[in-house]
Amino acid sequence: MIASKVLVWAIIVLVHGSVLALIPYLLIRAEIQVFHLEIGVLRFLGWPPILVGSLLILWSAWDLTRAGKGTPAPFDPPKEFVVKSFYRFVRNPMYLGDLLVLMGESLLFESALLVFYTLLMLCVFHLFIVLHEEPTLRRKFGEAYERYCRMVPRWIPRRSAYR
Repeated sequence: MIASKVLVWAIIVLVHGSVLALIPYLLIRAEIQVFHLEIGVLRFLGWPPILVGSLLILWSAWDLTRAGKGTPAPFDPPKEFVVKSFYRFVRNPMYLGDLLVLMGESLLFESALLVFYTLLMLCVFHLFIVLHEEPTLRRKFGEAYERYCRMVPRWIPRRSAYR
């Protein structure tokens, strides 16, 4: 049991590491001058979204594991419906965290190519959520999830917490 959870978490780290570090690194390395943004010292404004996004990813994954009794992986999903911490303000805090990290990297590395990659990942995440995750959660959690969807936005966090 513990070995399988460790393997699942290793896969999650590998996937997030690839999406947030390896692919951006390869894109920056191969980037031609046309895609380089010159924003000077403003590039350091990339650090806050990287840090906030990382916090969102880690905290949300922890919530899915502890409160949801599963993992963030689609093949080992939470068994319980999780509506705590960041999930009270936005339905997809982990994906939002991923996008914040990528936006921060775009600024920090002054890369228009990473901006395009971030937009591509937004489209990929959105399609995965709409076509797979939400229908699966509707089947699994029924009216509780329907009510949650009506009250909590998919991408832009709400100001007040869902109760």
